[in-house]
Amino acid sequence: MIELRHLKTLVALRDTGSLVEAADRLFLTQSALSHQLKDLEERLNCSLFVRKTKPPQFTSAGRRLLVLADEAIPQFKNAERDLARLAGGEAGRLHICIECHSCFQWLIPCIDRYRGNWPEVELDLTGGFNFAPLPALVRGDLDLVITSDPISLPGIEYVPLFRYEALLAIDKHHALADKGFVEPADLANQVLITYPVERDRLDVFTGFLDPADVDPQEVRTAELTPMMVQLVASGRGVACLPNWALTEYTTNGTILAKKMGETGLWSTLYAAIREDQQEAAFMEDFLATASDTCFTHLQGIRRVSK
Repeated sequence: MIELRHLKTLVALRDTGSLVEAADRLFLTQSALSHQLKDLEERLNCSLFVRKTKPPQFTSAGRRLLVLADEAIPQFKNAERDLARLAGGEAGRLHICIECHSCFQWLIPCIDRYRGNWPEVELDLTGGFNFAPLPALVRGDLDLVITSDPISLPGIEYVPLFRYEALLAIDKHHALADKGFVEPADLANQVLITYPVERDRLDVFTGFLDPADVDPQEVRTAELTPMMVQLVASGRGVACLPNWALTEYTTNGTILAKKMGETGLWSTLYAAIREDQQEAAFMEDFLATASDTCFTHLQGIRRVSK
């Protein structure tokens, strides 16, 4: 009567606090999600949550099913991993490289969680800030690259992780503070603080300034996100950073974050892997763990439609 998909639906509803976001997480339409929940309630002959409350308020029956879900879903995933190992996917190497400094925020918890599930996989992590990681992936020196700049390369597959919005961080008393969104021309007289990577690997240039043929007054670099935020907060410049990297600082009032352009500046983060490893059990589980970790730890990201 109760199926695993029902438990996953209830967990998604609890974790997101919204029917719309739960449907997005499960790659369902809101109508299909509502129909699934209604069908389950009819099977059980009881209500599982109170409609028109946000976040949803679960009934006693709904809370009991969530307890079951929190027990059953991890057991199901563990069984899948065990079966994958028995099928020959137990050994492997996973040398990971990231092109995005801010990714450390979610990748470290992901690796910690994954290491507990796959202790036999050789794990290594490096930053691709001083070399070209994608050619190294092709050569076999790396096994996975986190990137927002997919390049067509032989034998390389790009698996989308999530969509994110790049925002402009400014100090609380900045001249742009009252604007609803910033335009490229607004940065012509600004000091732009960026990570120390090539211009063509930065969203603020490729997706915002370059199409408008605008250059900032000056470019200054900093290696760490907290360092960039402190420079912004002290009025030393502005910085373009992923929305999830700014949540802590906008919440505590350290800085302000502005939308870039009327529709925003959105990009997709990918995991680049070799095609011959795409169906390896240890790789599939890492990608699933990465997805779960991202949507648990990061705010303001979106799933990529299949």
